[in-house]
Amino acid sequence: MQKESSEIIVTVVAGTITLLLLGGFIISFLFLYRSRHRRYLQEKQQMKLSYEQELLKARLEIQEQTFRNISLEIHDNIGQVLSLTKLNLATMDTTQPASLEQKIIDSKKLVSQAIHDLRHLSHSLSTDTIVDLGLARAIEHELEMIKKAGNYETAILKEGTCYTLDKQKELIIYRMIQEILNNIIKHATAQKIIIYLLYQPEEFILTITDNGKGFDLTPLNDNNSFGLGIRNMHNRAQLIGAGFLISSTLEQGTSVTITVPIGAAAT
Repeated sequence: MQKESSEIIVTVVAGTITLLLLGGFIISFLFLYRSRHRRYLQEKQQMKLSYEQELLKARLEIQEQTFRNISLEIHDNIGQVLSLTKLNLATMDTTQPASLEQKIIDSKKLVSQAIHDLRHLSHSLSTDTIVDLGLARAIEHELEMIKKAGNYETAILKEGTCYTLDKQKELIIYRMIQEILNNIIKHATAQKIIIYLLYQPEEFILTITDNGKGFDLTPLNDNNSFGLGIRNMHNRAQLIGAGFLISSTLEQGTSVTITVPIGAAAT
């Protein structure tokens, strides 16, 4: 009888300990789950905030770049056209009908060119216009501006059925492209700039290549402005879930590839 009582006590104690351990495990699991879930929500909120900040930054940078382009366009092209028009008007001689007629014809052509250039500029006045144009057309416009300067041969090549990405993602991608093109103009000493757009069902791949002098990628490991600029673009790519790859060979050129996974939103 005493032995049975002892066994019952042992069983009860063991069961109690087991229940306590199980309860402690459940409580610990729930605490850990809540902690991780709270951390996940905080990280998600931080990612959302970072994305919104990056989006605003991209918009401001695009506007700044647009104003620079407009300033150069007015100074280097429209200003010169209007100056030539003014010169034609100032040198008209009513006593020489043949020369006068030709100057009038030339002046009309110059004014028409200035009006065309001003209309062309109007498409670049806001980031909303860039979004409305779509990424491919916005890139074409950017390359047209570069080619017009006369120092570069440019081309855009497309493969696959064209579709649009999320508008906010396109805005950030477009700003990355602007930054890459600016780096080419400033540092590459290139003659050709080619942009490839590959539209695949699973991913969108954009590659920018130049035939410039290339550069050593080693300084990317150092904390300098050169490496910082490329790391910023890499961070932007990560923020929109895209891959960013840069390769360069001295005296042969540089290639930058942005790979964007395609979700259901692509159309």
